[in-house]
Amino acid sequence: MTSTEPTYLTTKEVADLLRVKERKVYDLIAAGEIPHRRIIGKLLFPRAEIVQWIEGTAGNDTGERPAVLTGSHDPLLDWAVRESGCGLATLLDGSGNGLETYAGGDAALCGLHIPDGDDWNVGIVAGRGLRGSVLLTWAQRARGLVLAPAIQAEVACLSDLKGKRVVMRQPGAGAAVLFERLLAREGLSPEDFVAAAGYARTESDAAAAVASGEADAALGLETMARQFHLGFLPLVTERFDLLVDRRAYFTEPVQKLLAFTRTQAFVEKARAMGGYDLSGMGEVRWLSP
Repeated sequence: MTSTEPTYLTTKEVADLLRVKERKVYDLIAAGEIPHRRIIGKLLFPRAEIVQWIEGTAGNDTGERPAVLTGSHDPLLDWAVRESGCGLATLLDGSGNGLETYAGGDAALCGLHIPDGDDWNVGIVAGRGLRGSVLLTWAQRARGLVLAPAIQAEVACLSDLKGKRVVMRQPGAGAAVLFERLLAREGLSPEDFVAAAGYARTESDAAAAVASGEADAALGLETMARQFHLGFLPLVTERFDLLVDRRAYFTEPVQKLLAFTRTQAFVEKARAMGGYDLSGMGEVRWLSP
């Protein structure tokens, strides 16, 4: 590669590189077999990942991964990791950053809740060209506006937050992506709100900022609104999934965590926290080639 080569390729350029028709490239995309990105409706292909994919080195699946859980913060998952004593370390800084960490081979699991058309996570993960990975359902979660008690009665929709102080999430976080989509749907922009200082990097941080008076509202989870005794306006039911390395799946830390999710203590904790639907937990949503 030279410095003059583009970072991203078009569909035609990929077809030329593979010496196939463009139709074949679209078939590979539909099957989740080739790395790609869909940006504002346009397909782009990261050149470096395409080269790795051709050479069979995509996804860094040649070595043992560290016992690390990365990605987005989920309060129930966070509790289960600690309570089960599974030994997993956590590196939680949003779905986007977590997916990059996982793709680089630096984590065994990654928590994701990235909106993807009418679904969550599957298309995003399939487009990374990962190998030896499986996407499992963790839970469906109630997400909406976490509201300070003083304004709860005033807010019946997102537009009612105009001029209010709102907690923002870091770029690339699933909640940040969702917030942008919700704003676009309502004809709003971030400039319609007063951004609270800094980013909330976890669900706990977002709710705590509202509870402490640093902000009037945040796009957060019902379970955190309950924990901090805040108002909650439901907006969507989102999917939170776990992307798991297939070899790491059979290691003691991962198996110990999954075994704990089948205990009565786990079920009762989820019920007490509220805002969770665990009916599909453990179901395979996507399997890499």
